[in-house]
Amino acid sequence: MKLSFRPFALLAGGHRQTLAGQFARARVTWNHPAQDIIVDAPGDVRILLRATWQAGPLSERPALLLIHGLEGCDRSGYMLSTGELAYRTGWHVLRMNMRGCGDALRICPLIYNAGVSTDLMAVLDWLASKVNTIAVGGFSLGANLTLLTLARHREAVPRAVVAAAAVSPPVDLAVAADTLSHLRNRIYQSYYVGKIKRAYRLRQKLRPEVYAPDREQASRTLREYDDAIVAPYGGYRDADDYYAKASSGPHLADLDRAVLLLAASDDPFIPRESILRWPLAPTVEVEITDTGGHMGFVGHTTAPGWFWAAERVMDFLQQTVPHP
Repeated sequence: MKLSFRPFALLAGGHRQTLAGQFARARVTWNHPAQDIIVDAPGDVRILLRATWQAGPLSERPALLLIHGLEGCDRSGYMLSTGELAYRTGWHVLRMNMRGCGDALRICPLIYNAGVSTDLMAVLDWLASKVNTIAVGGFSLGANLTLLTLARHREAVPRAVVAAAAVSPPVDLAVAADTLSHLRNRIYQSYYVGKIKRAYRLRQKLRPEVYAPDREQASRTLREYDDAIVAPYGGYRDADDYYAKASSGPHLADLDRAVLLLAASDDPFIPRESILRWPLAPTVEVEITDTGGHMGFVGHTTAPGWFWAAERVMDFLQQTVPHP
């Protein structure tokens, strides 16, 4: 029976759920041994994984690769919550840092974006050399990257990759960026833009020969930042070109693996219609809850940090992925 989301009393509503999710998972920690693994990707990119393996031969257990959202990292609460549930049920858990995120900044201080599918492909190829069965769990920006990669490279994706779950995916990046700029979302806009501008300054200090100083200063919105920083350094003409080429929405019909796309009707930055407008492959299951906000889903669950989406993702994967 499919799990249903029941928010805690007084926590229904997009803003309440979004903000409650941040607070509920602030103290979630990872209490299992983790191995640092560096995977080389095209363009002199180095990706940092944090891997927690089950005992015994690696090939005997499925692996769950988790990918964070904008300015997240392997320590993000939603990553830890989902990873904990997966580990409890016998999965290997690998938490991926996008290029230059978290502790990966020290090994590869480059700027990531929603379309760096070659990075994820390098990780999938490496992981497929270690295990026989892989699922991918992406969150927010990482969810878009997951969907885009599996669709764009579907002929090259290792056969070991059998399923994926995408939570709160901005499948139409232009709509998400423009919705974030609405007055009602000013607290989120200020938070995210502040973080990415600080991150740019860190990268600029580490790689001054690559990144120009003060280029980020005039950016007040996510779109302005993408136009000034992400697009030119990511090989795109401008923000519109970046959004058009890196959005996974136009590619959802090309997916050939079992996929759960989980979102909420009251997500402050991802309008429901921006997800439902795209044709879907028959392997894709879309589930949009009445409430849940953006990466909130705070409610009755067995997952740490009250992250119901983690339980729903694992329920989907347990039913979909061959598991000894």
